[in-house]
Amino acid sequence: MKKLILGAITAALMSTAAHAENIGVSMALFDDNFLTVLRNGMNEYAKTQDDVTLQIEDAQNDVAKQLDQINNFVASGVDAIIVNPVDTSATEAMTKAAEAAGVPLVYVNREPINVDTLPDNQAFVASNEQESGTLETKEVCRLLSDKGKNPARIYIMMGELSNQAAVMRTKDIKDVMTSGDCQVELQVIDEQTANWSRDEAQDLMTNWLSTGEPFDALISNNDEMAIGAIQAMKAASIAMDEVVVAGIDATQDALAAMEAGDLDVTVFQDAAGQGKGAVDAALKLARGESVEQKVYIPFQLVTPETMSDYKSRN
Repeated sequence: MKKLILGAITAALMSTAAHAENIGVSMALFDDNFLTVLRNGMNEYAKTQDDVTLQIEDAQNDVAKQLDQINNFVASGVDAIIVNPVDTSATEAMTKAAEAAGVPLVYVNREPINVDTLPDNQAFVASNEQESGTLETKEVCRLLSDKGKNPARIYIMMGELSNQAAVMRTKDIKDVMTSGDCQVELQVIDEQTANWSRDEAQDLMTNWLSTGEPFDALISNNDEMAIGAIQAMKAASIAMDEVVVAGIDATQDALAAMEAGDLDVTVFQDAAGQGKGAVDAALKLARGESVEQKVYIPFQLVTPETMSDYKSRN
């Protein structure tokens, strides 16, 4: 009998030691090139860890659906939750749901509105958006100066206005304009949102072109919108060497556009690095370890001269 009891205790201890960790992941949208790389980065890193599984759900850009996913993760007993928020101004309810259940939560890529008041078992992993639009705009200024465009007339294409990244990247543009760090005077003709979408950007650029307004540059909050704008310009027979086009993310499609001479500037955002960082932070919090509440993966400027270094990155 003693042997049986000891055997049962040993088995129980071994079972506890070998406990598989399950992380629930809610992505804002599967159908997005950058977020796909981010999601793949999480998956690849999780595969390198012993007994770690990810349960990844698509919120389909629906805030209510995303909150339901978080509540379902809590109810199913996950060890930690990772959230790529649909709406960064709607994260307080997500934080409260996870905190009330004692489940660690990590926000990734998009900064939650309550980032400065997160509880101890929650964190944020991303890149510092103050760098993104700043690097992008300073390079646009340099290129316009080299072309002798002063003053220079520009369009600004914004991402989803509910998204902190879109707000910050647009603010970065205007901060560079007023900081004295731009070698030319930038005059904004118009600024509108295309919601991170290539198709919406193509339609918006087509509308702008129909006005006949001369312009020197397009500064976009991301590569997908820059590519959509390029498609509209090329359809209208705009000479791409006459305008400066800038985006952010350094996706593979963006680098192909840069190689073709259509995209002049992008900024590398390490999607896979953010994915790895989010999973790593979630695992540490699930194990009771401490992590920095804000983990930043640096942005890097990408130009035609340096793009070869990034071809296999995003």
